[in-house]
Amino acid sequence: MGTRSIIRTLSFCSLLLASFALAQARPPENQPDLTISPATRRAVVDTLCDRVERYYVFPDRAKVLAKAIKKRYAAREYDRITSAKEFADSLTAHMQAAVPDLHLRTHYRHEPIPVEMTDGPPPDAEVKRMAEQARRMNYGFERVERLPGNIGYLDLRGFSGDPAGHATAVAAMNFLANTDALIIDLRRNGGGHPSMIATILTYFVNADDRLQFNSFYQRERDTINQYWTSPYVPGPRYTGKPIYVLISSRTGSAAEEFAYDIQTHKLGTVIGAVSAGGANPGGMYRLNENFAAFIATGRAINPITKTNWEGVGVKPDTLTSAGAALRVAHTMALQKIVAGTKDEPERVEALEATLVDAANRTPDPEEDFVRPQRRKR
Repeated sequence: MGTRSIIRTLSFCSLLLASFALAQARPPENQPDLTISPATRRAVVDTLCDRVERYYVFPDRAKVLAKAIKKRYAAREYDRITSAKEFADSLTAHMQAAVPDLHLRTHYRHEPIPVEMTDGPPPDAEVKRMAEQARRMNYGFERVERLPGNIGYLDLRGFSGDPAGHATAVAAMNFLANTDALIIDLRRNGGGHPSMIATILTYFVNADDRLQFNSFYQRERDTINQYWTSPYVPGPRYTGKPIYVLISSRTGSAAEEFAYDIQTHKLGTVIGAVSAGGANPGGMYRLNENFAAFIATGRAINPITKTNWEGVGVKPDTLTSAGAALRVAHTMALQKIVAGTKDEPERVEALEATLVDAANRTPDPEEDFVRPQRRKR
């Protein structure tokens, strides 16, 4: 993707959404609302349509989308709306109704949005703020542990684009190096940056190999950028062992890419519910001091399938409820290890006891993994 789009994504996703680059979390629900005027509504609609037509990855669909929003405005559908929150929600619903793309969203932010940077990096103060937010979130690494039976478990909530986050990834993978199987939990992961995907995927590729795991077409420069695993990672690689990736309807964007990469390159098994279905990366565009729109400026191209998961989601190899996915993965991992440990009867006995406990594990609350549905307007 283009440098300018990455800069927009990193800066505005951080400021508006307190999330990772390319992630699509919503702004805080408890932020104050704002009363908007007819002039504000018109200015936001005009700027939104202009930005969509100029930058949306599919020019033909951009025209359809802009026409649909302008038609609703001309029909005076927005005249009754004085709430900034309601206006943003309505525009989002109407954008996605015209063009089914989960990355297309309008966001309201009560705190004034800085004037968009179109050239060069964000200001130093903004960079520091972004870095501090990423640090407080531990770069997405929520939990790393050994489950019973020596099964590794990584609860990853985002793929951070902050360079400092890669040291945390290395520490996590080195901690997990001596486990016999690995479960990566992306059920609460809304996305992030491909650089972190590359770091983690590298551990799953043989040292003599490099894997092109994805490409991105970028409309702005009419280019395709390839993404590859790295030639080197600190510590041992995690090859020759079972890998399981958990997903849910809340798994979105770059988290879907990671699961799709694991699946299409046959690096592991994907378990859970069908993911959100957002594959088109982009950037945040300022509409005025309180509104911004996330507009997809590119599209993912998997080197195996030549397509992506946009609109359909990643379909698990083992389909189960999101709440039961960890139990299913833990059970599958133990079964595989038991099958390969027949010559160690004492260990097999201990593993089989662990297997019974894992199979009886209470599923996680399903509501924790269901993507909130937007109100239709």
